Amino acid sequence: MKVSYHGHSVVKIETSNHTILMDPFISGNEACDLDADTVKADVILLTHGHNDHVGDTVDIAKRNEALVVAPNELANYLESKGLNTHPMHIGGKHDFDFGRVKFTQAFHGSAYTEDDGTIIYTGMPAGILLTAEGNTIYHVGDTGLFSDLRLIGEMNEIDVAFVPIGDNFTMGPEDALVAADWIEAKIVVPVHFNTFPLIEQDAEDFAKKVQTGQGRVMQIGEEMKL
Repeated sequence: MKVSYHGHSVVKIETSNHTILMDPFISGNEACDLDADTVKADVILLTHGHNDHVGDTVDIAKRNEALVVAPNELANYLESKGLNTHPMHIGGKHDFDFGRVKFTQAFHGSAYTEDDGTIIYTGMPAGILLTAEGNTIYHVGDTGLFSDLRLIGEMNEIDVAFVPIGDNFTMGPEDALVAADWIEAKIVVPVHFNTFPLIEQDAEDFAKKVQTGQGRVMQIGEEMKL
């Protein structure tokens, strides 16, 4: 399995038979190295409905005939756009041919803003536990610190956790360090930072301070093998 980071909260997972994109915010994201017109994906996993996470989902999914797995209301909205979706909700898990997906809680918002300014409610925000080929990846999603992260860490052997550190809209570095201790992942990767000035952070400093597991800053496009 190969896992790569592509700016903001964009994560790509390549298994033996599938390419999975998480929160593919590509167009309009200067921190992303992917091309929305050519990127391949068999599956798209979404944590919530904000535009900087849904991103290019509609175009990518249509071009690739990809399955979109998302919280129920967001999945229903995207189905109305002609996408093949699988709705889920917090606490639920499902076994797909590419692996097991379980949605966890996250404390944030979730709404999609149309081009004309119309705001569409897209249900509860979430984190995503993806287990495939013997590895578990936890995309924490956009969230503040909450104590059940400790329980999620105790219940799952997490190989890589993608944890937001940007502050203002999500956890900042101090709270994210507590979250990293509770999650107990083998590798902790900071995300959701430096996309724009309001969420600028020193990711290297955060990674050095991670006490439980290895803090690792992934450069844009960098890949790790699990």
